[in-house]
Amino acid sequence: MIKAPVFEVIPTISHGFFTREGGVSTGIYKGLNVGLGSDDNREHVLGNRKRVATQMGTTSDQLVTPYQIHSSKVLTVSSPFTEADDRRADALVTNTPDLAIGILTADCGPIIFADHETGVIGAAHSGWKGAFDGILPNTIIAMEQLGAKADRITAVMGPMISQGAYEVGPEFVQRFLDRSEDNQHYFSPSKQADHSMFDLPGFIKAQLDTLGLKQVVDLQLCTYADADRFFSYRRTTHRKEPDYGRQISTIMLTS
Repeated sequence: MIKAPVFEVIPTISHGFFTREGGVSTGIYKGLNVGLGSDDNREHVLGNRKRVATQMGTTSDQLVTPYQIHSSKVLTVSSPFTEADDRRADALVTNTPDLAIGILTADCGPIIFADHETGVIGAAHSGWKGAFDGILPNTIIAMEQLGAKADRITAVMGPMISQGAYEVGPEFVQRFLDRSEDNQHYFSPSKQADHSMFDLPGFIKAQLDTLGLKQVVDLQLCTYADADRFFSYRRTTHRKEPDYGRQISTIMLTS
């Protein structure tokens, strides 16, 4: 897994941006596929999730992930989900030690947050829609409701698709321009007529920069370009593969 130096020096935080390396899945899911929503062998996925939990210093039943729906919804958790719980959300926050919260991605942006002074952490799944609709400020609001302070929160942006690999059509661009003409900054010309290349990391970072956080760190890793380390939905689409795996980004307070 990939570590962020800014969190690695804090003894009360365990974290990791896991890659696809080191798992038991095979074929197009080769490696550490943790996506229960994929068509991978379920036992392989559960085995991979157990490996993640072990590396995080907890057990697989304490590894908590939402059912992601590309929304702006944030859940505050203090224990693992039960069968009756509504898990639909795109970010989790907690102040409970030894509960590893995580989100799954395969091109969208994984962002983990921590106010280690107060002991409040968060993890958000932010594709273009989540960022556009407010998943990032909503995550900070939920952390503040647990006692965190925005100016004490550090956010780290993990592996996601880069601008050079993210081609979009004119309707996509217009949606952003209808919000603000300043959003033109996040698009550059594509080789294909009437298409553009979208800077998802830049858009996410700009959103985070407006929130008054202590620090925002971008690891600047592209999921599309690095097939050995990362699953990528768009790369799978271009290869005409039937399905794709997901990697996980996690953070946990240690007791």
